[in-house]
Amino acid sequence: MSILENPKWELFAQALAKGETADQAYVTAGYKENRGNAARLKAKQNILNRVAEILEKAAVRTEITVQSLTEMYLDDRRLARALGQIGVSKGAADSIAKLHGLMIDRAVLKHINEFDDMDEQKLLAWIEEKHRLLQ
Repeated sequence: MSILENPKWELFAQALAKGETADQAYVTAGYKENRGNAARLKAKQNILNRVAEILEKAAVRTEITVQSLTEMYLDDRRLARALGQIGVSKGAADSIAKLHGLMIDRAVLKHINEFDDMDEQKLLAWIEEKHRLLQ
């Protein structure tokens, strides 16, 4: 299967493949909002087939991208090791691990506010003061 002959149907299928609801995709394709018609169009076999085809092509592109990046990092790592550049070699290995979700960079963020320097007694006094002001 390839692009649908009806341009609106093709736009509808592409919008569905992007994650839009049938209602949203129906409007995106240029139709007036109509929930029933959107549901009926989504149920058509040629629409279902086209959405599946679009998603399959996207999955293959993603797989190739991850695969090609992995190969590139492996080539870089091999070359770095051959040249005795251990730091670069480790960097390539780290990049491979991150690409495959085996390593995650984490950042520690600290939000500084007026409560950070309060001990429990000061915090309770602050709460009581605010409570008293609200009454």
